Amino acid sequence: MADILQEIVAHKRVELEQQKQLVPPRELYARVERLMADGITERSMSRALASSPYGIIAEFKRKSPSNGWIHEDAQPMDVIPKYAAGGASALSILTDSRYFGGTLDFIPQVRASVHIPILRKEFIVDEYQLFEARLAGADAVLLIAADLSLDECRTLTRTAHDLKLEVLLEMHSEPELDYLECNPDMAGINNRNLGTFHTDVANSFRLAEKMATEAVKVSESGISNPDTVRQLRAAGFRGFLMGECFMKEADPGMALKQFIAAI
Repeated sequence: MADILQEIVAHKRVELEQQKQLVPPRELYARVERLMADGITERSMSRALASSPYGIIAEFKRKSPSNGWIHEDAQPMDVIPKYAAGGASALSILTDSRYFGGTLDFIPQVRASVHIPILRKEFIVDEYQLFEARLAGADAVLLIAADLSLDECRTLTRTAHDLKLEVLLEMHSEPELDYLECNPDMAGINNRNLGTFHTDVANSFRLAEKMATEAVKVSESGISNPDTVRQLRAAGFRGFLMGECFMKEADPGMALKQFIAAI
């Protein structure tokens, strides 16, 4: 696992222990149990991507470890409903505070204002975070192969599914394709190496040929040209996770709408 990923995950474990002191697991799990007993509205991210002619997963991302603040004053309710209205197939909301300027609170803030699926994009290493995602109103969660052992990924995927959460499994290298045996709903290829921050969309094309899976294929990071989306669709991808391309603009929602119109 790359250095920056090690740093992020180490800090995430510290954060988790602090959060568990505030809301003990037993209390969180009981809240989720009551929520699910009352019934939840399921929005399938994988089906939304598979049925869309565009498949854009528009990301609310205010900051990154490589570029610092991208759009520091952006507020979820000013951006995310415009993403939905502009043609996004799904939404990705970064909930890490220290490195990405996000918070889990962003999800319940916007949940009722949009009709499309919401992905909790986070460095998930503990089932506690899955219960948090369910309680907050997420429809799907990100699991990163580089953060987890195969057994951990398998267990977290199973727990997510028990909670009616879909899983986007993120991989970056050919050896990580072994994690597809965990049966995620979506198989993501990250074009950005989180250790070096080098980004190359060719990574998606290279690994697409080696992905033996029925999961919906998603290309993540470094996509900024409509032609690239068309080429990736021809290679079998149906989801395209894009954040900085839109968030660096004064009006991210308008930037998304114009991008979709150009596809």
